[in-house]
Amino acid sequence: MLEFTPGFFAIALPAVAFAGVSKAGFGSGASFASASILALVLPPGLALGIMLPLLMLVDLASLRPYWRRWSWPEARALMLGALPGVALGALLYRIADDDAIRLLIGAISLGFVAWQISVARGWITLGGRPLPLRGGYLAGMTAGFTSFISHAGGPPAAVYLLGRKLDKTGYQATTVIVFWAVNLFKFVPYSFLGIFTLQTLMADVLLAPAALFGAWLGVKAHHMIPERAFFALTYVLLTCTGAKLIFDALT
Repeated sequence: MLEFTPGFFAIALPAVAFAGVSKAGFGSGASFASASILALVLPPGLALGIMLPLLMLVDLASLRPYWRRWSWPEARALMLGALPGVALGALLYRIADDDAIRLLIGAISLGFVAWQISVARGWITLGGRPLPLRGGYLAGMTAGFTSFISHAGGPPAAVYLLGRKLDKTGYQATTVIVFWAVNLFKFVPYSFLGIFTLQTLMADVLLAPAALFGAWLGVKAHHMIPERAFFALTYVLLTCTGAKLIFDALT
């Protein structure tokens, strides 16, 4: 049962605004931190159900600033690959309980941080040559699956797009159009699985201003705030929330 208490809004409002900033300004890679944070205080299904319409709202708000600045070959490969990934995510969600979903969200959160640190320290390299275009299908399938389970499709897509050597704005615009499509793909199975409820709809109405403010701020921040500072905060949030979710799932 979702109660709209001051404590709920103290966590949900900044989490939703953070998702807007990430999606609209920094390539969607860290926006799933919001779902991880909400899953600390809500059942995972409820957290996912609240976040998807808000993420779709941010998608719409972000399309215009980046309109037609995306790279269509990479976007198309990721979208086509995402379809079977979403289907696999829906199948897993049907058979998994809340603790299993918490464990998955926590593992994805910590895995994202580990990957980013490994790349930054040179333990993992993406190579000097651009990744082949066909690699987008596998990256898209992974992104579709992780996006369905925890709204964490950004990291697999980011690895592929960074490997394609896109410029900063082309990379950002491509993530906007890709996840606009992926979130549309997720909407139908989410509806059939009962993830959306009257309570999640009410929460979305109340939290929509924070999502739109975050999207507006993200577009501005894309050109103003160093990515290093933004993602450093993200890594701290994801490490703490991921560890807590795994602990809760196992105890």
